[in-house]
Amino acid sequence: MNRKFTISLLVVMLVIIGLTMVSEAASLGDRILYFGSTGYDVRQLQTKLNHWGYNPGMVDGVYGRQTENAVINFQSEQNLRIDGFAGRETINRLLGKTTFSYAAQNLHKVNNSVEAVKASKYIMPVNQEEINLLARAVYSEARGESYQGQVAVAAVILNRVKDKEFPNTIKGVIFQPWAFTAVHDGQFWLQPNSQAMKAAKDALKGWDPSHGATFYYNPAKVTSMWIYSRPIITKIGRHYFAG
Repeated sequence: MNRKFTISLLVVMLVIIGLTMVSEAASLGDRILYFGSTGYDVRQLQTKLNHWGYNPGMVDGVYGRQTENAVINFQSEQNLRIDGFAGRETINRLLGKTTFSYAAQNLHKVNNSVEAVKASKYIMPVNQEEINLLARAVYSEARGESYQGQVAVAAVILNRVKDKEFPNTIKGVIFQPWAFTAVHDGQFWLQPNSQAMKAAKDALKGWDPSHGATFYYNPAKVTSMWIYSRPIITKIGRHYFAG
C-alpha cells in the first residue's frame, strides 16, 4: 500500500515538474498569458511592456496585478480589445508584427453612422451621439472617482444595455425614468472632460472593472433602501457595484 502511494506521489511530482518546465521554456506568443501566469514568456512580456513605456513592475516572470494593469493600458492606447489578457493580437502588437492603423482608430470620427463606429474595436455598434451620452453619464455621475471607477460606471450602463431587464440602447438606459440622479438634477448636461470620454471608450472596448454589475451606488447618498437587496460584486472608490 505504501509502495503504491509512493509511486503515485512520484508521478504527480513529475507531472508538476514537467508542466513547470513547459511554462518556463515557453516563448512569448506560444500561449495566452493572464493574471497568475508564470514563466519565461511572462518575463519576455514584461520586458516588452517596459520597452513600450508601460510599467509592468518587476521583471520576475509573474503575471501580477501591475503587469495586468500595464497590459490594460497598452490595449487601451493601442485601440485593442481591453481584457487584461496577453493574447495573440496584443502580443503581436507588442512584438511589432502588426501595423497600428490610426485611420482605423479614428474611423468613427468620419461620420455619425453606426457602420463607421461598428468597424472599430467596440463591443457593440454605437454612434457618436451615444458615445457622447455615455461620456456625459460618466462625468456627471463619477467625475470625482478614480479612472477605474469612471470606467466601471460606463460599464454598468453597457451591462444594462445587454440585460433584457433594461432598455437595449445606451440612450434608452441613460434616460430610463429615475435611473440616474444626474439626469434629473441637471448635472448630466455638464460638458464631459477628456478623461470621461476616454473612460467611456475604454468601457466600449470591453474593460469592465465592475465585473458585470448592473447597479452602483454611494452609500452616503442612497435614497432607497431597496438597493441594499442587490448582491455586492465589488467596491471602487465611494461606489459599490452590485448585480
